[in-house]
Amino acid sequence: MPTLFLSLGTGIIYSSSSPICVKIFNSTRSTRQPSVTLSSHTPSSNNRDSQSRKLIQQLCVSSFIVVGLGLSSLRSFSSPASAYNSPVSPSSVSYLQQGTYVLGFERWKSKSYALTVPLRLVALQGSVPPIWIREFLRSQGKRVRFSPGFRRSLADIYQEIFYPFVKGKLTPKSAAAADLVTVGDSWLNFAIAEDLLAPIEGAKDEDWFHELSHNWKNYLCRSADGNLDPQGREWAVPYRWGSMVIAYNKKEFQKHKLASIKYWSDLWRQELRGKIAMMDLPREVIGATLKYMGASYNSTSIESQVVGGRHALLQQLKLLFQQVRLFDSQHYLKAFNAGDVWVAVGWSCDVIPVAKSMSNISVVVPQSGASLWADIWHGATDKIGGRMRGPSPLTRQWIEFCLQSERAIPFNKETSVGASPNVIIRKEDNIEINGRPKLETNMIHNIIPPPEILSKCEFLEPLSQETLIDYHWLISNLHETRNGSAISDWLKSCPLWLQELGHRLHDFASRLLHLGWLQTCYVFSYFVVKKSFYTE
Repeated sequence: MPTLFLSLGTGIIYSSSSPICVKIFNSTRSTRQPSVTLSSHTPSSNNRDSQSRKLIQQLCVSSFIVVGLGLSSLRSFSSPASAYNSPVSPSSVSYLQQGTYVLGFERWKSKSYALTVPLRLVALQGSVPPIWIREFLRSQGKRVRFSPGFRRSLADIYQEIFYPFVKGKLTPKSAAAADLVTVGDSWLNFAIAEDLLAPIEGAKDEDWFHELSHNWKNYLCRSADGNLDPQGREWAVPYRWGSMVIAYNKKEFQKHKLASIKYWSDLWRQELRGKIAMMDLPREVIGATLKYMGASYNSTSIESQVVGGRHALLQQLKLLFQQVRLFDSQHYLKAFNAGDVWVAVGWSCDVIPVAKSMSNISVVVPQSGASLWADIWHGATDKIGGRMRGPSPLTRQWIEFCLQSERAIPFNKETSVGASPNVIIRKEDNIEINGRPKLETNMIHNIIPPPEILSKCEFLEPLSQETLIDYHWLISNLHETRNGSAISDWLKSCPLWLQELGHRLHDFASRLLHLGWLQTCYVFSYFVVKKSFYTE
């Protein structure tokens, strides 16, 4: 039976009961051209005429179908000539282009990296509660690129800021290239005088500055040489503070039936000789002696403000040196933890964590007051170049964030050591403690001195030239006294290499003192010798 296949891509199949069948199907050829396939089967000779007529009729019907389908398919396509000649409106083209640009710009703005703002900090390790970083990132969203860095000590930060000015080269990862840097309050006048820091621009117009107490404003406003100046510029912003404290081992005191420590004068008790470890900071050592004698840490004239003058002060310092076994800012708490000494004198941020890890330890702020310390943000200067960009616009947001009242929560819950400036700002001195405190202390909430003691505490102010001369005289006389007594005899019994090391350190310190470079560095020679007793 003859069969006719017409491939027109329409998917229509035509067939009849006659011996000829027309089938239209989709072609799978790559050329996608219509194809016709004709196959026939020869009928018998008796029906040839009738079948021929039927064949002609069916061919006519098939031809009609093919022509009709072809015309209908051509209607769906435009004429090439008409497509070429039809004009396109320029306004429609610009409208389409503008719409494409708008959609593309919206997609670009939605990307997280499109508006990323950097903020780089360099802080003292442990001074910034970790929850601050998480909450700040949450408040700013994904558009901030926050890069906090931490250093082990304030001396490391100061050296990292000072070094590029000596070498004249600043690397992007240096602390001097950060947006904000932590420098302790005791370093502030040196950093300003050396032009290592930039003032906080527009601080007086900020809400956080107006909320600061009068004491904070007076302490942070400095002149160009680093001295206190109420009319000066704002060079720093505080975010954590504390005090000097005395920790003592109650177990050893009870065992030897010793009275507890309450005053600075207790350090001069004969039964505590050789049982005290203290930080090797001249301002703290001499300042504690001044407080013991009823004077101020910031005495401007020792001769006139101290009973007996500097000779009486020197005598008390000599007695204190006989009491203290170890002067060492790094290892004094190790000696206390090991039980080699029973009393440790240091900053609350260092002493309290160690005291909490021990048992039967009491921490007190002396009744006559103590020195206060503060960790403060400074803006690093860029006078030698090296920054890849200008100051971050997020600097003000971070400063304001640090001074919000919510930032005091980690300190109040004792998850971080120190106190927020908000404690002074909002006069929250009488914080109630629910339950028994974990540490036996006279400090409120284990973070700040009580009001009657806090009123007697002092921040360390820059020393006048007259006072520096008095400190120079005290330190040099202390060194000569110690060199002429048991220290020399002890050094003679030491190995030759240790004797040579001691002499070299003494000569180095003497040259520094003679040149007048940072007079307080001279005390290092004595403290090295004193430290040797402990390490031996």
